[in-house]
This record gives sequence, structure tokens and C-alpha cells, in this order.
Amino acid sequence: MPSESPAADAKVETPKTTAPSLVMVVDDHSDTRDMLRHAIEMGGYRVVEACDGEEAVRLAEDMLPNLILMDTSLPRMDGYMATEHIRKLKNAHEVKIIFLSGHAEQQAKELALAAGGDEYLVKPVNLVELDLALAKHLVTASATH
Repeated sequence: MPSESPAADAKVETPKTTAPSLVMVVDDHSDTRDMLRHAIEMGGYRVVEACDGEEAVRLAEDMLPNLILMDTSLPRMDGYMATEHIRKLKNAHEVKIIFLSGHAEQQAKELALAAGGDEYLVKPVNLVELDLALAKHLVTASATH
């Protein structure tokens, strides 16, 4: 028996699922990376880690994270310089970068923002504040990708 309307014969498309956002944690202290990874994964995001600025630039180009949590004081290349390099990458120049630093001075914040950072949080970071920053920047990042 044929259906009464063409809409009844239309196939229902299921929405495509997308992978959770990828967040890169860049810090030279493994315990800090572990704590941040755990907190970020609890929020439903995927995590990749880098222990220095050079590795962060390489991973940003190779993995195209949606957001980077960047320490300022890193071996081999500091977070400011790594951010400047990431901003010059063809595919990763629009990635959101939140600096997480133990330096609370205004000058450190100004340097981070001048290097291309989107936000600056001081360690030890409040996890609620971190969750809010991730949510704010990842929504912005997904809208631009």
C-alpha cells in the first residue's frame, strides 16, 4: 500500500557525530600535564600533550587541535615564541590558545596576548574557571572551523 504523502517515504537522516574537540596541553611538568589531561578528559574532550615549545609547534601543525593550553616557561622554545610560530602556520593559525602560567604579572599577560594568545589564566588554575574558558573558546573555535 503506497504511503499517503511523499514526506512519509523520505529517508530520515541521522545527524553525523563529530569527534570531541582536541585540546593540546603544553607544559614541561608531567604532573601538571596529568592533572590538566584528567580535568579536560572529564569534560569530554580529547587531549594531546607536549612538553616543550618545539613539540607544541610540531603537534599543532600535525594534529590541528581546536585549542591549546600553553605554559609560558618551556624548554627549547618558550610559550610566547611557540605561539608566534603557531600563528604563522597555514592550517593552525586560528587555533584558540589559552596561556596557563605561574606568572601573575601584568607584563606576562601582555606578552602572551601580544604573541597571539586568546586568554591568560594564572596557575594554579581554578578548574571551574578552566572549564568555562574551554567551553567559551571551543564554541568559538567550532564556529570558525
